[in-house]
Amino acid sequence: MITGPKASYFRVDPNTGTVTVRNPLERDDDDKGVFSIGVVVSDADYTNTALDTVLFQVSAKDADAGLAAVVRYSIDEDGGGPAYNGDTVYQSNTAFAFITVVDVPDLDPQFLSTPYATAVDEHSPVGQSVFKVRAIDQDTGINDAITYSIEGTNDLFEIAASDGIISVKSDIDREALLDINFGVVLEVTATEVNPNVLGTQAHTATEVRITIGDINDNKPKFYSCGVNPSDPCVEASSFTANIFEHSSMGVPVNGLNIKAKDLDQIADSESLVQIMVKNSQDVDYETKTSMVVQIIAEDPSNTVDCCSTAIVTIQITDVNDNSPTFPHETYNIKVDEHSANGTTVGTITATDPDTMDVGNIRYRLLPDSVLKYFDVNARTGRIFVTNSKLIDREVISLHSPTLQARDQANNTGTTVLEIALTDINDQTPQFNRESYVDYVKEGSNLRIQVQATDGDESPNSEIEYGIVTSDYSANFTIDPTTGWLENNGPLDREAMQDKDNGQVKLNVTATDKGSPPLSTWGPVVINVEDINDNIPKFRKTSYTFSVEEGKKAEFVGSVQAVDLDQTIDHNRISFSIVSGSFGQFIIRTFKDKPDGYIGNITVDPDIELDYESSVKTFSLKAEATDLGSMKDTVTVEVIVLDVNDERPQFKPIGPLLVKENTTITEAVGNIEAVDLDSNHSLVYQLVSSRCRCNGSLSLGPCSEDWFNLETTGEIMLSEDFVIDYEMCEQVELEVQVVDEFTQKGENNSATPGRIVINIEDINDNAPAFDTIDSLYVVVSESASVGSVIASVTIFTVDRSLKVQLLFSKTVEEVKAAQSQIVLAAGDTIMEVYFVNANGTALDSDSAQTILSKSDERFKLQIEYGLKYIGGTVVTEKQVDPVLFVLLGLVAGLIIVLAVMTTSLVCTRRSYRTKLKAAKAMNSAAKVVTGGDRKSGPVVPGTNKYTMEGANPVLNLNIDTATDLGFDEEGSNADRVSLNSLDCNMDIVMSDRDTMPMMMIQEEDEEGGADNPYSEPLGEALAQHGRKKDNDSPSLTFANPSLSTTDL
Repeated sequence: MITGPKASYFRVDPNTGTVTVRNPLERDDDDKGVFSIGVVVSDADYTNTALDTVLFQVSAKDADAGLAAVVRYSIDEDGGGPAYNGDTVYQSNTAFAFITVVDVPDLDPQFLSTPYATAVDEHSPVGQSVFKVRAIDQDTGINDAITYSIEGTNDLFEIAASDGIISVKSDIDREALLDINFGVVLEVTATEVNPNVLGTQAHTATEVRITIGDINDNKPKFYSCGVNPSDPCVEASSFTANIFEHSSMGVPVNGLNIKAKDLDQIADSESLVQIMVKNSQDVDYETKTSMVVQIIAEDPSNTVDCCSTAIVTIQITDVNDNSPTFPHETYNIKVDEHSANGTTVGTITATDPDTMDVGNIRYRLLPDSVLKYFDVNARTGRIFVTNSKLIDREVISLHSPTLQARDQANNTGTTVLEIALTDINDQTPQFNRESYVDYVKEGSNLRIQVQATDGDESPNSEIEYGIVTSDYSANFTIDPTTGWLENNGPLDREAMQDKDNGQVKLNVTATDKGSPPLSTWGPVVINVEDINDNIPKFRKTSYTFSVEEGKKAEFVGSVQAVDLDQTIDHNRISFSIVSGSFGQFIIRTFKDKPDGYIGNITVDPDIELDYESSVKTFSLKAEATDLGSMKDTVTVEVIVLDVNDERPQFKPIGPLLVKENTTITEAVGNIEAVDLDSNHSLVYQLVSSRCRCNGSLSLGPCSEDWFNLETTGEIMLSEDFVIDYEMCEQVELEVQVVDEFTQKGENNSATPGRIVINIEDINDNAPAFDTIDSLYVVVSESASVGSVIASVTIFTVDRSLKVQLLFSKTVEEVKAAQSQIVLAAGDTIMEVYFVNANGTALDSDSAQTILSKSDERFKLQIEYGLKYIGGTVVTEKQVDPVLFVLLGLVAGLIIVLAVMTTSLVCTRRSYRTKLKAAKAMNSAAKVVTGGDRKSGPVVPGTNKYTMEGANPVLNLNIDTATDLGFDEEGSNADRVSLNSLDCNMDIVMSDRDTMPMMMIQEEDEEGGADNPYSEPLGEALAQHGRKKDNDSPSLTFANPSLSTTDL
């Protein structure tokens, strides 16, 4: 029998003692692979014959002599003896003894071959023989029959009484037996049939140990046991456990206490089930969050029902043991260069199987220097453009940043981004030169090559050349591939516009083949040289202008001419008036817009046209000449317009005679004035009226306005007054006339008109004494008796002491108290004398002082409305008018002499200026020479010249020998006049002139051969005084050197 904790792994044959392995062995770290088992051995109970019992006795004889004849007895052993030669020799011989023992029944039966142990498989068939016991009667001589029986209670086996065969009585279930060794011990008794010597039936008993043999009729089962050993185990088919991922190999899972039991002995009885990590890499939460393990308890010897299974669900606990990883080590990404800020380049994300890192991975681009080009969203991994201007393929075509992913445990993973900038058509083709300039004579052929480059990749960099449509683009062709530019026909300078100045400006394009295509253009300037093959032409066949009279240097009009030649050497035009001017007009040449030249005709600055003269229309012949002496002429008609510039003049008129007390309503007379202007409107105004009263010799102010003057010049009687000869016998009216349509100068007459109106006396007054209300007599207290103290005929006082009293009352009211009154505009004027008692009279100031302090003044103010106290006008004695006439004649003569003297001085200065210009020409003519210049006379008043900058005053050093020395004497006006040779006069264009005009500097003209030279001073003097003669020859001369005609 095997005992010990490892007994379940082994079995022993109870008869032979052979130990064999029963269950698969498992090495345990506790016993280090050494199994210690206990073996129990027991023997059977035998009865032996008593010692020293003589069974039989043998006797032997040896024929030898001596010691050799001595016989010794032994069982199975030969003692031997010495031989003749001294060696011990053993020799033997055998004898048989037959002993017969007579038996008596005095012994109990004896079981043979004890102890008895056998085995029978469980569930053996009932009646199956299990074991046979055999007992004998020890009394061999008697050999009594023996019967067998089983003692005690036994439901499993039975024994045959006659032959001792033990057989199965009922079904045997080994696992139901409580014996730990799963065996049954039967006590079998062998009883002799016949009584023994003692008279009893001899019997003996022995144990028959029957081991119930296990057949594999039970499969192993799993049990869940408690943590404590005392906790019961419960059969279960499913279990749960947990373990950290990547636990080391051999580490058991947590939370399991599983035992596997097989009640069959051959399958071992019980074993602890442990699930341990076999491969830590496979225990990966990121691969599986849980594992379902099926454990199998197998009985390999049971072919029918060998196995039991159980499910163990192992929950894997995640740990942050993984770094973020990208699907690829390198990403090749393409993005268009100059993509807009924020453009997504790509979205690259890393994965981290750790649960705590899900959604918590952060991204970053390395190195930091790449951030000015690209950046990444830290959460989403979206890579985007940060500066569209910097991502330029032509600067850097490939960026290789590192994309880093970091989890919460700061585990990092990286991948390399190869961001290739794809070419977009962002580079405009650039010409190798800023501009292309070539020169070609008209009629010749042009061949010039333009070239451009493009910084983009092909096909964006492939260039095609073209010509932008323009005025002259149809005259040229360009090879789209090579850029060779050629004309496809003769070049005609005259067919070009004047504004182009002989330049053909083409815009040549270079267009790449990108999408969309980009293009640039470069200027190509082709200078076409001109020849003089066109004559000047006036734009009109005739011109008609009008100009107002009386305006010096007044602009008359412009004539325009054009020369189709396109260069200034061939199309420059100068104008001149060849006839019909009579010295009244000059013409100046200016550049016209857009082409050609313009000749501005103005009135001579020294001349004022007079409409009132005999010539009112001028027919001029203007000539246009280029430098090649080609010319054209045109007729210009100038009409002089009347301007209201003449002052009206009064016609002489004799004195008028009007009777006093006249009340007629018609005009008593009429005053007239004349105006030489054709359009005028005269209005008459009364300036003043003076009267000769009371026999006075001089005219003085009139106290009453007897006459009114209408605007038409009619003299009418005033309805407010009555003409009284006794008051004034003569009235003189001073009248002024005004022209309402005057445009220039004063609009009134130079001298006022005067008309004398004599008042004719009629017999309308009766003789009467002067009324004297009171007489004051001054008598000296020393006067003697009989002295004359007064005269009653007349009382006189100096009229300068007459005082006027102005009352607001009517005449009738005043007459009630006073007698001497005069009416004046509704108020009453009384002329009185204030005389003291001593005969001295008071003036107005003294009377004012006295009255202001007296009650009389207050009374007069209250009762009669006294308003004013003042002196009267005293009419002085008139001086002889003849004297004044003589003085006026003398003054007029002096004025005439002064005007004549001034005129002579101005004329002298003008001739000095012209003479100086002529002398300057002579100096210039000697200096200005050249192969391409024609010499000619310099005549003041011309606009013909031969070359650019031929003005001797501006461009040449004047020989001091030719200096006339006028500068020291000349006035500033002379110098200004001379300097006018340097520049053009600013001409105020007439509103009637619709032609555009631009002030430019006079250009050189080549003098024609048709104008003969005349001595300028002689010509000028010859024409002096005949400027307004219709038969006077033209004052226009050809000037080959001066740059202006304004002298």
